[in-house]
Amino acid sequence: MNYRRLGRTGLKVSELSFGSWVTYANQLGTDAARECMAAAYDAGVNFFDNAEAYAKGESERIMGDVLRRSGWRRSSYVVSTKFFWGLADGPNEKNTLNRKYLRQALDGSLARLQLDYVDLVFCHRPDPDTPIEETVWAMSDMVASGKALYWGTSEWPAADIVAAWHIADRHHLHRPVMEQPQYNLFHRERVEREYARLYADYGLGTTVWSPLASGLLTGKYAAGIPAGSRATLKGYEWLAERLSDEAKIARVARLAPIAADLGCTLAQLALAWCLKNPHVSTVITGASRVEQVRENLAALPVVARLAPDVMARIDAAVAG
Repeated sequence: MNYRRLGRTGLKVSELSFGSWVTYANQLGTDAARECMAAAYDAGVNFFDNAEAYAKGESERIMGDVLRRSGWRRSSYVVSTKFFWGLADGPNEKNTLNRKYLRQALDGSLARLQLDYVDLVFCHRPDPDTPIEETVWAMSDMVASGKALYWGTSEWPAADIVAAWHIADRHHLHRPVMEQPQYNLFHRERVEREYARLYADYGLGTTVWSPLASGLLTGKYAAGIPAGSRATLKGYEWLAERLSDEAKIARVARLAPIAADLGCTLAQLALAWCLKNPHVSTVITGASRVEQVRENLAALPVVARLAPDVMARIDAAVAG
């Protein structure tokens, strides 16, 4: 496993990390989650991503149980959570980043994760109804309290990240240091263009999600949506339309010969392509079986094979 610094911080995260979105509680119980996390950890993965909203808190509970039983040194792994959507319906309990919600949300997550602190905490989405300054003070206070070590954003516009950074800098607060954006061969604009100046100007790190475009880039949806896939899960019906996009399926088919020439799977090609971007700190992967964990990890040696001519072939295949 290789490790990269999270932006300009001193924290090092594994190039591939393991996330719980969709799978935990929906596809994995505690025992299966423990097997997958152990396979990842044994291979050098040190970052495990989570969020309050995943499975309405159950994802954090499962991960907390796994971490408690694992016996791993707390210093050997990095855990994240994210806040915005909330777990209740009160006016200060959902779709907000106000100080009251954030303080209560962090305590709830720590209890479910059975941890004294989380390493990374993200504002899961921007909140147009709360002043950015209020959110910045609340997030900085989390770090100052020792309940979180670093804070950042997820899917925030670049202008809002810059505003938050300057508010923190002006008041000598803890600045946002990382972003968690979607990034894959079909979704590139934000990471490659919108955030382009943020890497050098503000030292932004990225923990990118959906590197396989919800599985579309694996090629398994070429013949339709298979039984047991995430698109068949209750609450994820919205994925079915995305995974049935014939134009994108055709573009994935054009990637198949490139993967074959490299001696890897389509999934490994897609993961390696994400890692080729030097502004990506870590690529969050998901898996419902140990075999998938191992297949994802085998993407690491593929990165070195992505020479400029291969990258050009990939760009041509997915153009359109």
